[in-house]
Amino acid sequence: MDESLIKNREDYLKDLSRDNTQILINRIWQLPTHREDEVVVAELPDVKTPIPREKPVPKKRKATKWEEYARMKGINKKKKGRMVYDEQSKEYKPRWGYKRANDDTKDWLIEVPQNADPFEDQFEKRKKKKQERTSKNELQRLRNIARSQKTKVPGVGLTPTIAPSKDHLGKALAIAKKSTASIGKFTESLPKEKPSKFTGKKRKFEPNYGDVKKENTKQLDILNNVLNKTPILDITQAVNTHVKDEDRTRSKRQKTDKKGGKGSKGNKNNSKAKRGKRNKR
Repeated sequence: MDESLIKNREDYLKDLSRDNTQILINRIWQLPTHREDEVVVAELPDVKTPIPREKPVPKKRKATKWEEYARMKGINKKKKGRMVYDEQSKEYKPRWGYKRANDDTKDWLIEVPQNADPFEDQFEKRKKKKQERTSKNELQRLRNIARSQKTKVPGVGLTPTIAPSKDHLGKALAIAKKSTASIGKFTESLPKEKPSKFTGKKRKFEPNYGDVKKENTKQLDILNNVLNKTPILDITQAVNTHVKDEDRTRSKRQKTDKKGGKGSKGNKNNSKAKRGKRNKR
């Protein structure tokens, strides 16, 4: 710092505060203003407090196939009203859900089309079509999620695939065979059809209650095996081990005789002489 500032410290601080105040006032009058009660008022901006974010900013969601198609064709999404006029009751009702308008499930009579089977249940047919629509929408939803996350569609049952494998077709055939009232008992097999691997056989367990004598003998045999400390003797195994031991000892003797046969001629003659003396006696 200069010596002049040290000497005139109070004057320097006053000048500095005056300049900063003037700069602040100039910045305030640069903001938009309006008049209230014959007084000009400046509109101050909203207070913003920067806070550090805990998690990263979420990425933009990938558009679905329908959204891409609508953008390409220029189709604008229009929000439908919740209430719809019901022609039967002559009043407004919700479009979806409970007590909805134009509810076809409440029909007690359905007209049979001309080309349809007269003995076909139209109510069941309508119900089946609705189930197919809901399952198709659910599959499309799962596909959109899988496509956005770059993963495969989770395998729930037999989902339709572009190139089904051999196992997939075999499983579909086995399920279709058992999808009858008789659970496939009277379903005819195809020509040159091999037995399916997906038969769904279950393990068979013994009943909890049955033949009492058989159960008693079974439990007694287990108890005897546990209490008898003497092990069960296998005769064939014992004979085999004994024969193997004899063969080993015989082979060892032959090896020792071959090693000591060359330098033991005198011993052989002595042994013959001893045998002769014994025979004379």
